[in-house]
Amino acid sequence: MSPLEKRLQDLSKRVQSAFLMLHLSEYPGKISALEAEMSSPDFWSDQNRAKGISQEAASLKEELAAWEDVQVELTELAELTELAVHEGNEQVVKEAEKTLNELEARFRKMEMATLFSGSYDERSAIVTVHAGAGGADAMNWAEMLARMFMRFCESKDWSTSILDESRSEEGGIKKLVFEVRGRRAYGYLRSEAGVHRLVRISPFDAEKMRHTSFALVEVLPELDDLTDKQISIPDADLRIDTFMSSGPGGQGVNTTYSAVRITHEPTNIVVTCQNERSQQQNKETAMKVLKSRLFQKMQEERAEKLEELRGGRVNPEWGSQIRSYVLHPYKLAKDHRTQKEMQDVEAVLGGELEPFMEAYLRREAEESARKDSEE
Repeated sequence: MSPLEKRLQDLSKRVQSAFLMLHLSEYPGKISALEAEMSSPDFWSDQNRAKGISQEAASLKEELAAWEDVQVELTELAELTELAVHEGNEQVVKEAEKTLNELEARFRKMEMATLFSGSYDERSAIVTVHAGAGGADAMNWAEMLARMFMRFCESKDWSTSILDESRSEEGGIKKLVFEVRGRRAYGYLRSEAGVHRLVRISPFDAEKMRHTSFALVEVLPELDDLTDKQISIPDADLRIDTFMSSGPGGQGVNTTYSAVRITHEPTNIVVTCQNERSQQQNKETAMKVLKSRLFQKMQEERAEKLEELRGGRVNPEWGSQIRSYVLHPYKLAKDHRTQKEMQDVEAVLGGELEPFMEAYLRREAEESARKDSEE
């Protein structure tokens, strides 16, 4: 067997392994079930849910087609290569090697799907960006971060919707909450949770001094219906306030008390929503976000208890940045968890985040495999 044929065989095995790991054989059944739901007469009565289902069906079809195309191309290439090697046709062998290089590159990008092993990685996400230390610079930085995430979502054809926004007089944001609807949105974006640090010449400093500013990013999974129903919140635990909306909401903005703020008094978790036109819609959305936050708190407390039992406990701290973006005196974006670096910081701020996300997921998979082997 020639080296080229051996590479082809190895890639075919890896593709088959990924096909099994992703349970792609189950996709046709899932797609049929979603299409049956889409054909019901009242399907569009809940537009947000309908869009989510339509998007999921399209995503499943696209992913399945991509994997099937690779399988077919590999089979055809293997047959062509075997014949070319047997006949000693060097020109065809070179062309086959070039095609194989392209297939290997495509596979590496597609293989990232096998890294989404978390229970909620397949789901949509709720992202919150908070301005941290740094005054006007930090609020401007928070807005830059939010734009970066929005552009990444656009590149994935995911839909985004702002749930709550608190702007500063200087033009940046104090806090922004937005929903990302798309398959694996949480799986991708959870790698961005933590403190992001920016170093640059401040546009707000007349002396053009270098400033460091921080922003905190929180990422929550959108809960499925079953989990949502399992989280019961007594009405007595809630304080619900209404106020005039200052966000997007059509003609009702600043004229009706449509915005809703819900405080969960036992935990002091506060959730605000003002993007919908009606108070009831804002209340429903705020409750969805509140349940996601409570679910995350439950998961964190469970993990912390487990760490205590194992003899250790890790507390998240505001000062421990996960990534730094340096614009002066040199240009570099560096993830401090994986040591992944990118010198084209403008591209990163423009939404090119997948290299960082892939490095994070691969490190996570390696650590999980190491722990399994130790146990």
